[in-house]
Amino acid sequence: MKQYKRPESVLVVVYTRAGKVLLLRRKDRPAFWQSVTGSMNWDEHDRAVTARRELAEETGLVDTAALRDWHRTYRFSIPPPWSERFAPGTRENIEHMFSLELDDETAITLNPQEHVEFAWLPFGEALKRVSSWTNREAIELVQQAQAKRSGETH
Repeated sequence: MKQYKRPESVLVVVYTRAGKVLLLRRKDRPAFWQSVTGSMNWDEHDRAVTARRELAEETGLVDTAALRDWHRTYRFSIPPPWSERFAPGTRENIEHMFSLELDDETAITLNPQEHVEFAWLPFGEALKRVSSWTNREAIELVQQAQAKRSGETH
C-alpha cells in the first residue's frame, strides 16, 4: 500500500549575520529555488524535530541551536506536479516557518536526490529567485527582523 505524504511541512530560512540567504535548486524542477523545506513524518509531533531533520538531510547542518520557530503557519494549494504524493482529495498543505541564523556562510552537503545546487545570496536576490510566495514572505520577515535588530544595536 502506498504511503502518502502528510500535508504538513516546514520551511526553514537559513541565513547569515551578514545578510546572505541559503537557497537550494531542486533536482526535479531545475528552475525552482527554495529554502530548506520538507514534509512532517506521520509520527512527528514536534515541528522543530522536522525542521532539524530536514536541515540535516538537505544541507548537512546539524548545529541547530539557533533554530527559531516563528509560530507562523502558511496554507497553500499543493501544486499539480506534487499532488500525487498526497492522498487523493488532498488539496492544501500547512507549512510552519522557521529560521536558522549562522555566523557566516558554511559548507553545505546537498542531498543529490533532492537538490543539485546551492547559493548564498543577499536578501534582495534571494527574494527574486525563490519560487514560492510563502518562501518569499518568510525571507522578507527574516530580513525585517534582522534589520530591526541591527538598528537596535547601532
